[in-house]
Amino acid sequence: MRWDGQLVTAEAPAALPGLAKLSNLVRSVQTPEFAGITFHEVLAKSVLSRVPSQSAMPFAWTINPYRGCSHACSYCFARNTHSYLGLDTGLDFDSQLVVKINAGEVLRRELAKPSWKRDHVAMGTNTDPYQRAEGRYKLMPEIIRALADSGTPFSILTKGTLLARDLPLLHEAAKDVDVGMGISLAMTDAGLAHRVEPGTPTPRARLDLIAKLSDAGLPCSVMAMPILPWLTDSEEALDDLCASVAAAGATSMTAGALHLRPGAREWYMQWLAKEYPQLVGSYRRLYVGGTYASKDYRRWLAARVGAAKRRHGLQSATRLRDVNTPQADASSIRPNGGTNAAVVPEGGQATLF
Repeated sequence: MRWDGQLVTAEAPAALPGLAKLSNLVRSVQTPEFAGITFHEVLAKSVLSRVPSQSAMPFAWTINPYRGCSHACSYCFARNTHSYLGLDTGLDFDSQLVVKINAGEVLRRELAKPSWKRDHVAMGTNTDPYQRAEGRYKLMPEIIRALADSGTPFSILTKGTLLARDLPLLHEAAKDVDVGMGISLAMTDAGLAHRVEPGTPTPRARLDLIAKLSDAGLPCSVMAMPILPWLTDSEEALDDLCASVAAAGATSMTAGALHLRPGAREWYMQWLAKEYPQLVGSYRRLYVGGTYASKDYRRWLAARVGAAKRRHGLQSATRLRDVNTPQADASSIRPNGGTNAAVVPEGGQATLF
C-alpha cells in the first residue's frame, strides 16, 4: 500500500488545466485537515495591486494573499475572478485556492521602492485574508509587519476569527501607522448563516471577535453586506443585528443590499432555488436590471437600516446614500415600475405577490 498520498504535504497529481496560466506555480497541495480543498502555491511577482482610477473605492491599493475562498459564501462578488484562470466560479472558487507563499517577502521589496508614497492599503477587499488557509500559511503576520515597518497605513476586513491570533501584532502596528479594522457580519441567524456562507465562523464567534478588538483598543467597524432581500431585511433582523454589533463594541456599521455580479449571480440563484425556491421569481424581478436591486428597494432598505442604526447608536452613514428618503408607499415600490412584482409594504418586510 502506498502512504505518500496521506502525507500532510502530499502534492496533487496534476494541476487543473486552467492553472497552466500560472507560470509561477510551485506545486498543488492537498492536506487531510483541509478535506476537499487544493492549495495551488505560487511565487508572486507583485503583491500590491492598484485600484483602477475610475473606481469609487476610498483606497488606491489592495493586497490579496489568497485567490479563491473557503468561506464559500454563495453571494461572493469575487467569484468571477476565478474564471480568469479557467476555473469555475462555483465549487472551484470555494475549493481551488491560489496561495502567494512569498507575499511578505515580495511586499517588503515593493514597499522599499523610492516610488512608494505610503498610500493606504486595504486587505479583504476581494477574498478574505483570514480564511482558514491562513492558519496553515501564516502570511498575514509578515504582511502586517512589512506595512507597519514601512510606515504604510492599512485596513483589514474579514469574517475570519483567526484574526484574533494577530491582535498583539496589530496593536503594536497601530502605534506606528493608522490601522483600520472591519468585521463582515450581515446577519445574526446562525442557521441561515450556515446555509448561505457555510465556511465562515458563526455570527456569535464574529461578535466575540468584535469584542476582542474593542478590548484591545482597536476600534472596529462592521460591514453589514450583503443584506439579503426577504431573508435578512426584516425590521426584526436588522434591529437584532444592530443591537448585537453595538453591544459587542463596534464603533460603526455600514450596510448595503445584495448585489449579484456575473459569476456570483448564477451561483447564488442556484443556491436560492435549492433553499428558498419560492423566492426565485421575486429575486428575478427585483434584479431584472442586472447586478443591483431596484433603486426603490435600495432606498427602502436604506431607510430601514438607518432607523435601526440610530436606535442603537451606530452613527456612521450607510453605503446607501438615500437613507433619509421617507419610506415610499407600497404601491410605488415595484422594480422598474412593473406590476405583479416584489413590493415592500409600509412598515413591513418585503413580501410576495
